[in-house]
Amino acid sequence: MTDVARNRRPGPRLEEVARAAGVSRSTVSRVINEEPYVSAKARDAVHQAILDLGYSPNQAARTLAGNRANAIALVVSEQGSRVLSDPFFAGVLRGVHAELSGRRVQLVLMMTQQDDEKDVVGYLSGGHVDGVLMVSLHGQDPLPLKLADAGVPIVVGGRPLVGDGIQYVDSDNFNGALEAARYLVATGRRRIATIAGPRDMAVGMDRLNGWRRGMAEAGQPSDLVAHSVFTPDGGAAAMEDLLSREPEIDAVFVAADIMAMGALRVLHAQNRRIPRDVAVVGFDDLMIASTALPPLTTVRQDVEQLGRTMTWCLLGQLDGEEGLPPSLLLPTSLVIRASA
Repeated sequence: MTDVARNRRPGPRLEEVARAAGVSRSTVSRVINEEPYVSAKARDAVHQAILDLGYSPNQAARTLAGNRANAIALVVSEQGSRVLSDPFFAGVLRGVHAELSGRRVQLVLMMTQQDDEKDVVGYLSGGHVDGVLMVSLHGQDPLPLKLADAGVPIVVGGRPLVGDGIQYVDSDNFNGALEAARYLVATGRRRIATIAGPRDMAVGMDRLNGWRRGMAEAGQPSDLVAHSVFTPDGGAAAMEDLLSREPEIDAVFVAADIMAMGALRVLHAQNRRIPRDVAVVGFDDLMIASTALPPLTTVRQDVEQLGRTMTWCLLGQLDGEEGLPPSLLLPTSLVIRASA
């Protein structure tokens, strides 16, 4: 990157448009998204500020002209190889597709990493799509805020770690994990471990905290924690680590079914009888849970409903609906099978 490129000032942000127009950031967003309940004076001021500042010229021109791309993007912050092999993402995609059924709206699937963020923001704010769904956010990912600042309607799947004011839909991960922990305690298990998700994802931390709450209620220790990425190999490595630290483990709560597949593999290889020696509970209730050996007790979240609800929220934004909730939490339930 040249010094000129490095020092070039980025385009105007939503806050600058708001200051120039003498209105709030939310008013600018409502004008850009053609939402009601904005005075004619404020609307004219925002339009003029957009023109004066050259804010998001492609999207602004398209919006002010009353045109739409009739397309939304589903952005997954993961490598393509993982997205295409993970049944969770397939479930979300099915839900999005089902909610769009009968509408003349195309779906654009994008898999991105933070190193191509500039190109992604440019594309998504350039008039190619009307709004964005995002899933699998990691850490302090700035993409949702950058898109919101560019006036792009956005809904995130899963509680974002940053970005107050970003609409999101999530499952009740804390209480789902708490129910799993309580169940294992109630079945008489006394040395209960957990394979937690990544530390840089809210879903991983919420499920870990739910398990910890269950351990605290029962007066049991919560020291047996191993973190893993959401893959079978990650779950296997975490299970090996836990067994090496504490061979007397008699139960494990695994924060995703796909990781539980790896944990089961290790337990079988070490001749641990499931559930007699070690009970296993997963999370998600993906199709692989019912076909596992033995069939996996797990916390069910409706992944397709997650995708549908995210899409419903985004379409509501695009249609200018009033009173949309800033966040939605979908229920979970424990599905008891043979592994625990």
